[in-house]
Amino acid sequence: MRTIYLGLLAGLGISLSAPAFTAEAQPAYGSYLGVGASFGLNNGNVNAGETARTSVLLTGRYKFLEVPLSIRAQAMIGSSTAVVPTVSYDFPLNFDTDLYLGAGAALANTADTTPVGNKNSFVLQSGVDFAIPRSNFVLFSNVVFAFDAYRNAPGVTATSVQAGLGFRF
Repeated sequence: MRTIYLGLLAGLGISLSAPAFTAEAQPAYGSYLGVGASFGLNNGNVNAGETARTSVLLTGRYKFLEVPLSIRAQAMIGSSTAVVPTVSYDFPLNFDTDLYLGAGAALANTADTTPVGNKNSFVLQSGVDFAIPRSNFVLFSNVVFAFDAYRNAPGVTATSVQAGLGFRF
């Protein structure tokens, strides 16, 4: 009997002295594809028909797992189409939420305006991704600033807001 107690005490001592492994929260990992809406907030030259537009939004994010970078692309489809590819730096807030800042281009060389203007331009983007707990879905929202984005309004910045739902993979 004494041997059993000594064995139990020795086992308890080993388990108490073993290194403790803790779970660490990881940022909202996962690439995703999503749909939503894009809202242009300002006009170019209204007399030339450069008014703010609303479009259907198709978006994608490829998340690099070892570094806090993502490649993002948005297609704004309406009376004209614009594509906005960016590279972003991701700031994890908690296990489910990333804030990000990105830079890229608005490819919007169209006759009619889009939420990011009607001319190819440099863009800055900021946004948030929220991974819905216990699901593969992501809520996303961002704002895009497209500099010198209108043909008939030199120097005017197009500002657009996007929001939608993505599916992580």
